[in-house]
Amino acid sequence: MPIAVTADIVGSRRLADRGAAQAALDAAIVRVQQALPLAVRALRPTVGDEQQAVYETLDAAMAALLLLQLTLPDGVECRFGLGIGRIGTVPSASGGIPDGPGWWAARHAIETVHALEQRAVPNARTWVEASEEEAPDVHDEARRANAYLLARDGLVVAMSERARRLTYGRCLGVTQRELADAEGITQSAVSQALAAAGSAAVVEGFRLLGARAPE
Repeated sequence: MPIAVTADIVGSRRLADRGAAQAALDAAIVRVQQALPLAVRALRPTVGDEQQAVYETLDAAMAALLLLQLTLPDGVECRFGLGIGRIGTVPSASGGIPDGPGWWAARHAIETVHALEQRAVPNARTWVEASEEEAPDVHDEARRANAYLLARDGLVVAMSERARRLTYGRCLGVTQRELADAEGITQSAVSQALAAAGSAAVVEGFRLLGARAPE
């Protein structure tokens, strides 16, 4: 079942340089897609600060969006709504318009993220929702994914930019020695930074999603 993804930039109206933020997001999307080409259709702008993408599976979407979160620089964050369900397009003079239960579920999912941020879970960034027509086991899968995503987002949002870079590298199999050389710090400093950020749980979760970088 394809996964429809709707994304937007957190606090886009408050950004001092909206163009620079969009450029950083565009660069991050390209980097992640090159490192791990999981998207059937990579994130691309639709209107305002909104982006849309399509992934073949929920695991692929969650893996790719984690890498994107880790790649973004300080000051630029995204929230994501993932919809499980049929997707399609409605013909129009300007081209096909994304439509279908999967997209409706993705829209509702991102609205849920907004609501969570404003209440008890300020670090929530990602939510999954199955369309109403999906079977009960698919809705159960979405609930289990959300339990994981709430914990994952809590760790990632709290990370420094360096910790995110290091965690990104570890997700893709870069050794601590290689990361230390790239950062100009000691391997011990890398290990300490990863431990302080709780990166081991994030990296292990990424591994369990089954994502693999191309050889």
